[in-house]
Amino acid sequence: MQHVVFNQKGGVGKSTIACNLAAISASQGLRTLVIDLDSQGNSSRYLLGADMTDELPNVAEFFEQSLKFTVRDKPASDYISETQWPNLDLLPSSPLLDELHSKLESRHKIYKLRDALEQLAADYDQIYIDTPPALNFYTRSALIAAQGCLIPFDCDDFSRRALYTLLDNVQEIKADHNKALEVEGIVVNQFQPRANLPQRMVQELIDEGLPVLQPYLGASVKIRESHEQSKPMIYLEPGHKLTLEFVALHDALLPKKKTAKKPASQRK
Repeated sequence: MQHVVFNQKGGVGKSTIACNLAAISASQGLRTLVIDLDSQGNSSRYLLGADMTDELPNVAEFFEQSLKFTVRDKPASDYISETQWPNLDLLPSSPLLDELHSKLESRHKIYKLRDALEQLAADYDQIYIDTPPALNFYTRSALIAAQGCLIPFDCDDFSRRALYTLLDNVQEIKADHNKALEVEGIVVNQFQPRANLPQRMVQELIDEGLPVLQPYLGASVKIRESHEQSKPMIYLEPGHKLTLEFVALHDALLPKKKTAKKPASQRK
């Protein structure tokens, strides 16, 4: 399953959500990949820490090769790095993504990521794509490539206003480029259950019929420690309340296993 974590608004927790869900997948024995398409590289630093260097193969180099005339491109797997966590790999970001953006867009390379994910599908059970806070070439590439879209939401009026435009954009890409794309749901982040505004705002989204996922992710200083130590919550503090919320959210997104029907002779 390929998930893109997307919101055009910055600071809503895209990297945190992508990396923590990916880490939980890996901890459960699923072969997992994170693709960092944001030139800021927050997911890359979160998962690699001090091992994140400019010398690493990265996603910018993967895209850049498509601009050159070569008989055979290197496979996407050549740009992937292992993390210190079992089953968890990373296709790192690079600041060069910003420089390449207009060239890739003008040369119509929008399907390159989709082609790469088709190659990688046999190697990974779960793929999480972190995106920049804009509907640009990289975000469109991710939405065209992915099967599911997770939308972080941080319970303020600006986020809510932007949400409707975002959903329209996702539906347009689904209609034009990726019939398999589905909005998996809205991930409520930094939720404060004792405050009236977050409760009211989330309830209004639910009343409108929008796909709000549960549980909501609470606010905790522990997530800042997680960033500082480059340790997703499942590795930093497995029993923490926020970790358990991430686990419950992750498990809710897993495909439901179908129960085989009993033969007619065994039915009562």
